[in-house]
Amino acid sequence: MKKYLLILLLSIVTGTMAQKIDFEEFDLSNGLHVILHEDHTAPVVTVGVMYHVGAKDEQYNRTGFAHFFEHLLFEGTKNIPRGKWFEIVSSHGGQNNANTTDDRTYYFEVFPSNNLALGLWMESERMRHAVINQIGVDTQNEVVKEEKRLRVDNQPYGHFIEAVKKNVFSHHPYKHTTIGKMEHLDAASLDEFIAFYKKFYIPNNATLVVAGDIDKVNTKKLIDKYFLSIPKGKSIVRNKAIETPLKAEKKAVYYDKNIQKPAIVQAYLTPSMKQRDAYVLDLISSYLSDGKSSVLHKKLVDKKKKALWVGAFNMSQEDYGTYILFGVPMKNKGGLQDLTKEIDEEIEKVKTNLIAEKDYQKLMNKIENQFVNSNSGMQRIANNLVRYNVLYGDTNLINKELDIYKSITREEMRDVARKYLDKNKRVLLEYLPLKDKK
Repeated sequence: MKKYLLILLLSIVTGTMAQKIDFEEFDLSNGLHVILHEDHTAPVVTVGVMYHVGAKDEQYNRTGFAHFFEHLLFEGTKNIPRGKWFEIVSSHGGQNNANTTDDRTYYFEVFPSNNLALGLWMESERMRHAVINQIGVDTQNEVVKEEKRLRVDNQPYGHFIEAVKKNVFSHHPYKHTTIGKMEHLDAASLDEFIAFYKKFYIPNNATLVVAGDIDKVNTKKLIDKYFLSIPKGKSIVRNKAIETPLKAEKKAVYYDKNIQKPAIVQAYLTPSMKQRDAYVLDLISSYLSDGKSSVLHKKLVDKKKKALWVGAFNMSQEDYGTYILFGVPMKNKGGLQDLTKEIDEEIEKVKTNLIAEKDYQKLMNKIENQFVNSNSGMQRIANNLVRYNVLYGDTNLINKELDIYKSITREEMRDVARKYLDKNKRVLLEYLPLKDKK
């Protein structure tokens, strides 16, 4: 009884915390989309620009360009000397960062609010005046190579996503990794890097977000001052590659020199993050493997002790998603085939039966808590506003997305599991130690 009272109280508390995020958005004449969020809770401001360019926009023989630019565009600009970007930010009490996915690239600064003009000027410099020369390219080439060595090549299971992507996708550029191939970057000419910048780093392929302790009237004047005169670029034409779902189970093997224990991976092609079914798949993965009380963990790690770790997640992306289940078997407790069978049994239960009402309510409470936490802090709010705009085409999802999750029924979870988690439409990948290669 106490447990359910606690769940009820948590629901009430999080419900009052999930406050509406007010914002204003508009377009400049050069095509730059602008989102403003005014909040005087703390004297800080986030200035961010998200460019609608990611790994999927690269040529097949020039992978890694989008991620490379995440590094390259901190080299300097016409008015910011090489190597001075981070020094300028830190000396004015700020922080900055950037990140890249298959679908977009995001740059941002967080400053005391009296340095709003500085943040806007620096991002306008990145958009208008970035210096792309051979010394910068050579320097960042080495930086990216080191990052790949540390985060991918020398990490246990570091090629996990790479192995999944190249087996799930045959036609779509999602089959490549975001960090790309180093030989492609080595082979690229300076002119190719300059062309990439001119094509994608344009105001009509970008969204500017300003969130925090701002005065909107003054902020709009500053935005006009720094961004309005940047020329509009040529329209970008994107031809989405159509991926055909598998019609029979595809078995694959990947050998990793950095692991001692094998893993089994099940991967399914799923719809765009913009589709309602993608939200349902999020709930299914949370039910199966989010936390120690989840279905797969309780059964295979705690009770039967057949797995060291096991999980499921829906890797949502703009064009398609990938639903992934994985597990590492406990030594002398079966093996990959047995673990696959155990995971399949739980998937079949989700496809056949409605999950228990108490589990459903637990999911709803967890989703609401996660949603509230995702909007705690100005940088997170800014990131969510710009992400919903660029990838979903609907900035107000920051206020509506929780309602989408809460409207999903147990029947939908069952039906969507049936629709996508079909053995005949999956990749079954054995991820093995290199020493096991015959």
